[in-house]
Amino acid sequence: QDPTAAHYMFQDDPFLMPRNAANSRLFSLSKESGRNAAKYIIKQFPQYFDKTFAEPNIPCLMPETLTPQIEGLSEEALKERIHLRRVKDSVDLFDQLVQAGTPVSLETTNSLLDLLCFYGDGESTLEKEDLEEPGVNASEQEAPKREFQRGSQPSGSRWRENNNAERIFKIMPERNAHSYCTMIRGMVKHGASAKAYDMYIGLLNERHKADVHTFNALITAVPYLKERFLERWELAKVFLNHMAQQEVQPNLLTFNALLKTLRRCGGVGRNMALLVIKEMEALDIEPSLATYDHLLFIFYRGADLCPSGIISEVLGDVGKRSFTPQDPDDGMDFNISDNLLCLSLGEKCCDLKDIKLAYRLNKAMEKGDNWKFLDMDRLNAYWSKFFSLLCMMEQIDVVLKWYKEMSSSLFYPTPKNILDLLQALDAANHLEVIPSVWEDMKQLGFNRRQDLLEELLSLMSRERHPDEIQLAFAKCAEEIKAVHEQTRREQSLLEWTGSTLGHVALLFSRAGRTQEAWYVNMMERFQQISRIPTDQVMDEFLNCAKKTNCPDEAIKLVKLAASLGLPSSQRLKNRTEKEFELSEKQK
Repeated sequence: QDPTAAHYMFQDDPFLMPRNAANSRLFSLSKESGRNAAKYIIKQFPQYFDKTFAEPNIPCLMPETLTPQIEGLSEEALKERIHLRRVKDSVDLFDQLVQAGTPVSLETTNSLLDLLCFYGDGESTLEKEDLEEPGVNASEQEAPKREFQRGSQPSGSRWRENNNAERIFKIMPERNAHSYCTMIRGMVKHGASAKAYDMYIGLLNERHKADVHTFNALITAVPYLKERFLERWELAKVFLNHMAQQEVQPNLLTFNALLKTLRRCGGVGRNMALLVIKEMEALDIEPSLATYDHLLFIFYRGADLCPSGIISEVLGDVGKRSFTPQDPDDGMDFNISDNLLCLSLGEKCCDLKDIKLAYRLNKAMEKGDNWKFLDMDRLNAYWSKFFSLLCMMEQIDVVLKWYKEMSSSLFYPTPKNILDLLQALDAANHLEVIPSVWEDMKQLGFNRRQDLLEELLSLMSRERHPDEIQLAFAKCAEEIKAVHEQTRREQSLLEWTGSTLGHVALLFSRAGRTQEAWYVNMMERFQQISRIPTDQVMDEFLNCAKKTNCPDEAIKLVKLAASLGLPSSQRLKNRTEKEFELSEKQK
């Protein structure tokens, strides 16, 4: 892998190579927006895309036929509109068939219920289709899509009272288990948990059996049906007992739904979570990434972090496997999953300050295709946390090796990463690397960050270094001075602070650049912005003036100290008279 290469998605257009994480996010979202715009045009104007000139013609690369081909009032026309996900057209045609006395089969009516329950009685949109690809016939083999955001009622479309799905369900001459299951899953998906529970009671009264996906949805809805932690667990057990009575075999999503519910059961969840994992092992069901994520959340929730063997065991299991997506919470879509395992583990390794755990996590993340579970934003967040931990815990040579391999290839350093790196260089006394860090800061667009500039200048000016390093530091100071003086139309002027002025003056003075130290910073700037230079700045400048034999500059320094009313003015005057050969006029 080329450590200087950007992410593969940007390599089509070198002009759009991002400089930092913000650019990366903007460019990737722009690219996705372009795809959505193209889909919208094709959907809105299908008549312009009905010609296939490609040779050979590859159907999978051609736009889908999105306009109904069957005209008239028939069940076949209704099936076609359901297949094309035309919610309003499907409902209108169904009503017309009912009014005309044309019987609609139970299978077709169930397919219409599937469509209505999936979209929440609203029209299908590009965004929904991109986030979740439903089979219109929600069969038992399909995994249910995610119903809730953690810790809150589900966002998005809501289940309206007496909507088309409920109306059609009520007028159905006969209903089977599929009809009830579809309604229950739709109600849970769109936030009507209480109605879903009532519908489940109706299913039991009609002596139907629910499928495994319906039970999974009901278990997920438990936190919205009961308020007390123990009541939530008891209701979840009721659903599990019903599964056993109806001989419904639980699957991975069942246990993940149960663990997701236990996340919101406080201490009860911690007591029961490991029993759920043991039951999974007994049934020979392998956990997915979402399983481990739920488990870690239960045991490492909030700020109450304490050393535990669970995180080590989880990493041991994760490190042995290359995962495939089996649950929407596994993180294949960044708009659906909000707490991915790798990111979650990375945060906990940082909080526990355990570098060995972090290395184990990184090895597991790089195994097979596990890295694909993190989208670009979260991948950058993961590497950022990992690098911060390296700066805190590792030797500087190791830190710099990782930085060289990771920067701009695996992730774009954040301002905090740069600050952590500067502090690591300071702790290891490797300040000669600072000029190269400054070059990276310019590339990343951080050259106007006041906090980073203050830290950078403070480290460079704190003590004297060999002449070669001082010259490199002075060059950095010159560029920082130029940044302060830039006046672009779209950027506000970067204000000088007293400490920044002092640091730049020190760096110029130590490099023997007396004229720049005086005219650009001290005389003009200190008086203009009413800032007071430190005694160190004054002494260093006087030393520089002595070294370059510039008595005029020394006299200006004494005058400046006197005009600012500095206590050191008399001392500077005495030094000037003693260390310089002054003419009568200068005296």
